[in-house]
Parts: sequence; structure tokens; C-alpha cells
Amino acid sequence: MLRRLQLTILALVLVVAAFSTGYPFLFFLVYLGLLVGGGSYILTRMGLADLEAGYAVSQLTGHVGDKLRITYTLRNTGRLPKPWLEVHNPTTLPGGLPGRALSLAGRAERSWLVRANLSRRGHFRVEALQIRTGDPFGFFEATAGVGHGVTVVVYPRIERLPGWTLPPSSIDGAHASPERTLQTTPLATTTRPYAPGDSMNRIHWRSTARRGEIQVKEFDLEQTADAWIFLDLGAGWVAGLGDQSTTEVAVRAAASIADKALTENRAVGLTVNAHRTSIVQADRGPRQRLKILQLLAAVEADGTTPFAEVLVAGLPRLRRGMTAIVITASQDPSFVRPLASLRSRGIASVVVPLDLPAFEESMGLPADDATHQRARALRHALQEFELATFPVDPHRPLGEALAR
Repeated sequence: MLRRLQLTILALVLVVAAFSTGYPFLFFLVYLGLLVGGGSYILTRMGLADLEAGYAVSQLTGHVGDKLRITYTLRNTGRLPKPWLEVHNPTTLPGGLPGRALSLAGRAERSWLVRANLSRRGHFRVEALQIRTGDPFGFFEATAGVGHGVTVVVYPRIERLPGWTLPPSSIDGAHASPERTLQTTPLATTTRPYAPGDSMNRIHWRSTARRGEIQVKEFDLEQTADAWIFLDLGAGWVAGLGDQSTTEVAVRAAASIADKALTENRAVGLTVNAHRTSIVQADRGPRQRLKILQLLAAVEADGTTPFAEVLVAGLPRLRRGMTAIVITASQDPSFVRPLASLRSRGIASVVVPLDLPAFEESMGLPADDATHQRARALRHALQEFELATFPVDPHRPLGEALAR
């Protein structure tokens, strides 16, 4: 804007001087300025005419470590060339997306591929494609937006846990009530008459032949130990850097444990102690996996409520035969006693404590004596109540730390 103001003032002074003095050279400069300015304006206005552009994002969801691929296409449908075009996508993705400056001949087309690393979990925007052009002197420019912005959700990375197992259900057979399911499981316990909409592969032919009418099989869910994960993201217990911080490791552990439990056809619930307490009710299947991953993609370590309070408030949701899994970097042992009380209700407990001193030392900062004393006190409390623990530190892979 400053440059345009300067040129406007210079043009007015030149015109006034030319008509005031009548010098031919000044009129020559006026005509030359009109020619250059008018030509630049027309060139800029025509720079985006007869252009077709678009971009396609390979995926709208992914995990940390995946690559996002974006394909761009720019086509000139007119005969006149486009000497200078600048194309870019504004985005909140870590590292951004590279733009490109190019020229297009008449009736020409250009396509290219951009790969972006998904290095951080979260919700990110890829805005509409921006195309900019101008004149060689920089007097004018024109921009245009193409398409609509999209949201890319990056889930935490899921690691394989070959050695991680949960105990089978401790529900007594006399009190267990079978749960019917529309899925096919190994437990085909009863048959019933055929109803419209039943799949043909569920027909039990022996019962059909014996009773003289079509009978279909009914399936029960296997009695496996369901899990409820308590993820503590208190703001007072954060250490480490980047992908190896306590926050990212805790979120990754919760996502990996939930993924394995859901793969084993267990019901999984989740409570997250962050800025506010978020709860995903226990359920099975791919939809539940998506709910958990969407929550874990957005949470941050900004919780202010003591974890013991969140745990006590969530314990009534647990039923006999479930397993409570606590993932925390907290060094406050106040949550241990209420967790140990679940044993009398037939609920198993597993604690995944993050070794806070080790995470602090991974930053190059030696942990003080008070931190080591709190860590020892927590370990003694867990041992006193004989709770199963799987300590996690930044120096071991998650699959190795969570192996029995």
C-alpha cells in the first residue's frame, strides 16, 4: 500500500508539472507511465482468467508418523500464457505446506505432489488453495481462493503390545448373563426361528431339518475382561521433550492399550483427567475405537483436578469382572488406596506409572532429591497393596515396558 501511495503521488506531480510547463519530455513520461501502468493492470487482471485449479488430500485422518499426500493440479484453458503464478495452501499443520511459483503456457497443465509428515497429534486445518499473480513491476497483484478448507485429524501413534495381556473375566458363571450380539463369535449357544433380515449364513441346517422350519443361530459375546482406562494428564506432572514427553507417552500408551483390548473384542471405557474430565462410556467395536482416538487426538496436559478425586468419582462406573488401568505420571500416592479397594469388588487393577525422574533426566536436567523421594514413596505404596505395575520410562519401547 505504501508503494502504491508513493507511485500515485509521483504520477500526480508528473501530470501537474507536464500541464503546467508544457515540456514535451514531461508529456512523454506521462504517456509512458500510462502505457506501463495500464499494461500492468490489464496483465494482472488477465493473469487469473481461464485458469482451473484444485487440490486433493489423500486422507483426512492419520496417525503420528504417517505421511499426508496432497495432489495439486493447475490448468490454463486459454491461449495466452501465464508468465507468473504463485500457489500455496495456508495450513496449521506442523512445518506447513510448501508453495510453488510457476508459469503456464497456453493450453497447458501442471500437476505435482506434496508430502507432509504428520509429526504431532491434534486437529489441523488445510485452508482453501490460494493463487496469486501480478505484473513484472510489482504495481498490481490479484489473488483467488479455490476450494474449501478441510480438517485433518492426527491420532496418536499406536504401538504393538505383544506381551500385554489382561486377565480373563472373573465373573462367576452362575451370575454371568450372556450378552447377545449381531456379530459372529465362537459362542453360538441357541437357535430361534428365522426372521426377515437374517443373514443366510446364520441358518442352522440341522435344527431346520429337525423342526421343519428355518432356524438361525444366536451368538453370545465371549466373557472377556473388559477394561476402563484412567488417563491422568495433570499439569503438575509434565516432563520430557516432544514425542518423548510424559504427555505424549501417556497418550500413546492409552491408545495402544485401548486398541489391543478392542481388537480382542473387549469393551473399553476411558476417563481423561485434563482441562476438564472427559469420559467415553465402555463399548466395543470400530466406532468405540474412533471415539477414543478422537478424544486422545485433542487432549493436553492441563488438568488441575487431583487425580485421586477423578479416580474416586469414576470407580462407580466399574462393574465386577472389569480391569481398571491407570496411566499417570503423578508422584502423589493418594490414588493407590482407592484403587486397591476395587479388589474386594472383583475388579482387577493395573497401574502404568511414568518414571518422572527418568523423563526429567532425558531433558538433560538432573532430577532433585525430592522427586526421587516421591517416586520411591509411590513405588512402596504400589508394592504395599500388591498392585500390578508396568513402569514406563523414555529409554524403553512401549511394547517392551508393558510386557509381563
